[in-house]
Amino acid sequence: MELHAELERMIADPALAESVAQLVQKHVAAAHAEVAHRDTELHAARTKIQALTLELAHLRRMRYGVKSETLDAEARDLFQETLASDIAAAKLELERRQAESEMPAAPAPPKRERAGRQALPEHLPRIEHRHEPESCTCGQCGSELVKIGEDVSEQLDVEPARFFVHRHVRPQYACRACETVTAAPIPPAVIDGGLAAVGLLAWVVVGKFMDHLPLYRLEGIAARGGVTLARSTLAEWVGRLGVALNPLAQRLAELLRQRTILHADETPVRQLDPGSGKTHRAYLWAYRSNVLDTGPPIVVFDYQTSRAGEHARNFLGGWQGSLMVDDFGGYKALFAAGVVELGCMAHARRKFFELNHAQPNAIAQEALVRIAALYDIERRGQEMSIDERAALRQREAVPLLDSLHAWLKATRVTVANGGGTAKAIDYSLKRWPALSRYATGGALPIDNNPVENAIRPICLGKKNWLFVGSERAGKRAAAIQSLLATATLNGLDPAAWLRETLEKLPTCLNSDIDSLLPLARAS
Repeated sequence: MELHAELERMIADPALAESVAQLVQKHVAAAHAEVAHRDTELHAARTKIQALTLELAHLRRMRYGVKSETLDAEARDLFQETLASDIAAAKLELERRQAESEMPAAPAPPKRERAGRQALPEHLPRIEHRHEPESCTCGQCGSELVKIGEDVSEQLDVEPARFFVHRHVRPQYACRACETVTAAPIPPAVIDGGLAAVGLLAWVVVGKFMDHLPLYRLEGIAARGGVTLARSTLAEWVGRLGVALNPLAQRLAELLRQRTILHADETPVRQLDPGSGKTHRAYLWAYRSNVLDTGPPIVVFDYQTSRAGEHARNFLGGWQGSLMVDDFGGYKALFAAGVVELGCMAHARRKFFELNHAQPNAIAQEALVRIAALYDIERRGQEMSIDERAALRQREAVPLLDSLHAWLKATRVTVANGGGTAKAIDYSLKRWPALSRYATGGALPIDNNPVENAIRPICLGKKNWLFVGSERAGKRAAAIQSLLATATLNGLDPAAWLRETLEKLPTCLNSDIDSLLPLARAS
């Protein structure tokens, strides 16, 4: 009303004053509505930013607060991958929300010290892109610019599977005098008359047995590249290559049995039973050379249809030495026949860890501290010679082991039978001679982690391929995986090693087979 009266006083025409007053009131109402809308949006943005900030803090606590054995190894790997992706996504969304709302960014948490970005491998080819200024004269005064240095940054890139064709041309020459025809011989190939070159064969094998991609996925990758590779053709190649590479796997097993200290473990896999349409449990047995050996590392997988101990006895034959295993009863006959049993300290530790993880337990915590001291000695002796490590163990580990053994026995009499604490203590006491035997020298390993690490990629992979089609397929996979895993342990590129081996294999003499093994060039 005051606005209307003021306008009537200033404007002689009452109708014009009324029109102006209505117009002003309309704009004022619109401004109030816009302010209210902005307030609502700002409140929503602040609420979202607060939620994202809390989510990011929670994800960071999960990432840096998670204990190494809270999850099993396979789940932990997948958890860390997902968590890293979630943190990156939450950080980006938070930054965008803050920019859109024109709010000051929240103070960043203190950064963890890092060694800097990892340098890109020197062996990779470099494609140089030069970015010159648009003008070679100064934008301020027009003078000619002089180069005083350059800033160089690098980005890693990848080219998806690139298919190409090798065209072999063999000119034929005729002799008019004797009516003969001469041509260069057909180069020998691991699959005679086959469509695939060695690079394609290696791509299929590595994709299936290292990257754990079923053949239908490889078929799809090729189709996206405009190449038709029937699944039946891929399967045929895999079968033929399994036969061709089997002698190398057998030779690898022979060399492994020449070592005097071995690791052994086994993992279940599902094998298809075509008659019933169901699957049954089979086992992939793994044998690895001693991680403290000075020779090139070897890992061999042996596929069997059961977990019967006779499979280990059949694989090792008359082998005599020290065998690192868990408490599985299938190995007991080997120890009765003279093989020396080594107990896995990591398994003993795991009993106490799981006990304490389920519910804080003072006895379990004390055991974990004592075992951690033993592992600290091993870390310090890792780069020592066998004699130096033996002296270190005798000087420091043996007293700690004696003290741990005495404490376990004294504690056991105070614990009721049947509980988790009793079971954890009983496991260590029952296996104490095998658990403590590593400290009697400098060459024996403290645990079975090396062979478990060799099995882990297969445990992750079997979630993709689900089951083995037949016993023959399982044995073929075991042979190929033995070669590829050994190549990896020896620092070789499995794909490059396989390409070179498939080129040489057709003309290689049996007496020269060692030159093709994935450890020859690393030894």
